[in-house]
Amino acid sequence: MISSRLHLQDRRLFKAKQLSIAIGLSMSCLTYAQAEELTEATSNNVLPTIKLEAQGNWLEDANAEKVQKHAGARTIINRNRLDEVAATSIKDALKQVPCVQVQENNGTGGSDVSLNIGVRGLASRLSPRSTVLLDGVPLSFAPYGQPQLSLAPVSLDNIESVDVVRGAGSVRFGPQNVGGIINFATRAIPQEFAANVSLTTEYASGTDQVKYSPNLFVGGTLDNGLGLALLYSGTKGDGYREANNKTDIDDVMLKTAYQITDADAIALNLHHYEGYGEMPEGLTAEKYAQNPYQSNKSRNYFSGRRSDVSFRYTHQDEKNNFELLTYYIDSFRTSDLETDVSATTSRMDTSPRDYKVFAIEPRWSRAYQLGNSNSEFTIGYRYLDEDSSEFSGRSSTYALNAPVTEIKARTTSEGGTKAHAIYADNRFDLGNWVITPGLRFESIETHNNFTAYNQGVAVNTVSPKIDSDEFLPSLSVMYKATDNWNIFANAGVSFGPQQYNQLARLEGGVAQSTTDGLHPEKSNNYEIGTKYLGNGLNAELTAFYLDFKKELILERDAQNNGIWKDLGATSHKGVELGLAYDFAYLTDALEGLKLYSNYTFTKAVAEAGDFEDKDLPFYSRHTANVGLGYKVNQWSVNADMFAQSKQHSPGSGDTYQTDESADGKLGDIPGYSTFAVRTAYDFGEQFHGLKIAGGVKNVFDKQYFTRSTDSTGGKYVGQPRTFYLQTSFDF
Repeated sequence: MISSRLHLQDRRLFKAKQLSIAIGLSMSCLTYAQAEELTEATSNNVLPTIKLEAQGNWLEDANAEKVQKHAGARTIINRNRLDEVAATSIKDALKQVPCVQVQENNGTGGSDVSLNIGVRGLASRLSPRSTVLLDGVPLSFAPYGQPQLSLAPVSLDNIESVDVVRGAGSVRFGPQNVGGIINFATRAIPQEFAANVSLTTEYASGTDQVKYSPNLFVGGTLDNGLGLALLYSGTKGDGYREANNKTDIDDVMLKTAYQITDADAIALNLHHYEGYGEMPEGLTAEKYAQNPYQSNKSRNYFSGRRSDVSFRYTHQDEKNNFELLTYYIDSFRTSDLETDVSATTSRMDTSPRDYKVFAIEPRWSRAYQLGNSNSEFTIGYRYLDEDSSEFSGRSSTYALNAPVTEIKARTTSEGGTKAHAIYADNRFDLGNWVITPGLRFESIETHNNFTAYNQGVAVNTVSPKIDSDEFLPSLSVMYKATDNWNIFANAGVSFGPQQYNQLARLEGGVAQSTTDGLHPEKSNNYEIGTKYLGNGLNAELTAFYLDFKKELILERDAQNNGIWKDLGATSHKGVELGLAYDFAYLTDALEGLKLYSNYTFTKAVAEAGDFEDKDLPFYSRHTANVGLGYKVNQWSVNADMFAQSKQHSPGSGDTYQTDESADGKLGDIPGYSTFAVRTAYDFGEQFHGLKIAGGVKNVFDKQYFTRSTDSTGGKYVGQPRTFYLQTSFDF
């Protein structure tokens, strides 16, 4: 056993050394290639004309051409695509991206307020392992100490594009980016005045529930160069469960921008989000068999708000690209969760929490000529300061449907993080080769003062601290085979520092530090792939491998306390395929016909422990999405299919459970496929841009479910056949 562990450690050390050696060799080869090219140019007395341009922040103004030049797996879904497919939520939109898996429900985060996405087989519960951004600003409560999206302050109707970077992004953006970077870009300020109002109405069959999503956009640029835009999006009404699933969301943003000179610009964004979502409970196997849409709890809800302000200064000339981004985030969340203690009694848990985040991020890119090649050097820095205040309270037991008894403190937590990060990378263009070595250094200081209570009376306090100093190297290589086709490979190290609730826990009614038992997550990430863009075809094929030294997993004890455990070494490997084709390039007779699809194979397994070689929880080995769209004159029609293979909820301990447990929390989850259709008509400018669209999700009313091991875990039925109507009007 000891020898196998040593072997595992040696193997991983060897891989880390391989990455360092690869970076060193690339620099050596690079120097030789550049010297050779310079000698050749000098001997011929020819100095080639090279246009220098610093790209800078490659997340800005992302499009298909930028994605093609990125030396890693990356997919962007623009506004046109979002309008064409049957997407009425962020979750629907993300299903269009290879290797992104969306969990509709995890118990305490199952409403429209939350977001549960997993990338490449990583845990999807509240999206903790992907860096999720809104216009470059983190969406999580606290990027280091609480990187979760139980409150996801982003609305689809405010979004211009969804940009998912699955590889070669760890140096620029960190931490918690093992699952890549997801950036939601909001609608830009138009040069001319523009205004639009829209409404989406959804009707869930079977339960006769209705939900509304209104949207407003007003913006333009004044003669003095000041640009203004107001974005509002909301979600109101009920989901598809019979009771306790009302949603009330308001999301408003004021965007301002001013072009100081031809090279200098400033932008200020003010954003406020409030969300309230009732949460029907998970069902036991027996109750699910009786009626999967029922809900017998009326007190479970999640609510929160977020206010943030961001300021950006940019300078861009032919050779330089400088950006200074600073932001402040103030967020609050709370929840009431009622659980059954016995057949006749219940209890209530409540968890109000406050978070504050301040950050400043300067970054400078410089384009320069080395020999006869273009190069770009980028250096950046981030200082981030976050504070958290968390409370957990629980009532004594009370009779079913009786008034809730007094809630008393169980735990309190006062945490904080100060983090410094500096990074640098250099893009070398050597003929058809593009080589980009990079390095990020993270210095993180995290603390948490955690107090346990007994019936509201303090028992003890622990004050764990952890300091992390991590070097995160990366190397990407791309070969431009033709103007349309390239091949890429990259390697990098990703790091996930411990969260506040991973530093201490309640055990036996006493606060205990976990810094000696848990460790930060670290992964070596590799991928190789190819991309093609041209002649109506947009295609990508990528093979990936994530090698976790340590991965953490959240489990529940008998008292429903969240217990983080060290899962140990895991591996995530697979293949991603994305394809889009415009048939108009084939023949004029097929103009307006488009195909888009993606497929992902993922194998994520434990490499050690009781569940060695077993699948990790809550991911599918196979996922696929296929869509066909046709547009003729003012009509457009789309049909979509989504499918995923089975998942596992095995529990913990010595037994990997595949059979369904009585409470519905454990056991295999069958795969399923659903179909959606949409048709739309554009009345044109003579009717002020009036557009009307109607569609059906889950056309054949396929009944499927997921499970949850959360506080209100059990079986959760999936979305039934749902009809929706979309209207949009320009004014």
